[in-house]
Amino acid sequence: MTIDLHAETRSTGVDAAVAAARRVIDALVRAGDISGADMADVADRLNAVADDLEDTAPPLDERLVDMWRGDGNTRHDPVTGPENPIAPPLRYEAVDTRTIEATTTLGLPHQGPPSSVHGGVSALLLDHTLGVANGWAGTSGMTAELTLRYHRLTPLFEPITVAARQVSVDGRKIRTTGEITANGEPCVTAEGLFIATYPPRPR
Repeated sequence: MTIDLHAETRSTGVDAAVAAARRVIDALVRAGDISGADMADVADRLNAVADDLEDTAPPLDERLVDMWRGDGNTRHDPVTGPENPIAPPLRYEAVDTRTIEATTTLGLPHQGPPSSVHGGVSALLLDHTLGVANGWAGTSGMTAELTLRYHRLTPLFEPITVAARQVSVDGRKIRTTGEITANGEPCVTAEGLFIATYPPRPR
């Protein structure tokens, strides 16, 4: 059952514009310098869009307050955020009361080794997923330590599963584990130590 572990994507507004931006990012990386596209014209059109957005954007402090408004899931984070064009985005499901998982397929914008996910991208996905698992289990906090073990290359262009489970809570210390798997085989495993504290939200 899909549950409220992430902000829901809307079909209009900024979410639709961000989905289009994801297509542009993917298409640019796919095209490269060997594309038949007129890249000078592409750059002019993209700069025109950026100019429009920059001219109408609110002040940064106002936007930061808006990003952190409410107590629900943020819409801007780089893993699940429907307002963030670098987010895949992941969509989590609950496995049990302490465990969550998401399945996604990554493409060329996330490449490290040939046809494989960049190790830093794997770390990003796991850090965030461990944090969301903590929230789902009922006790969350900030990352203090994140230990990763890379077992094999994580493939692009095919489904991967990102999962995490809260293992224990000892006072303010929270321990959580996670993994990225492909075809049922572990690609990256993680152990995290989190501290039950949060910085103040912008106001």
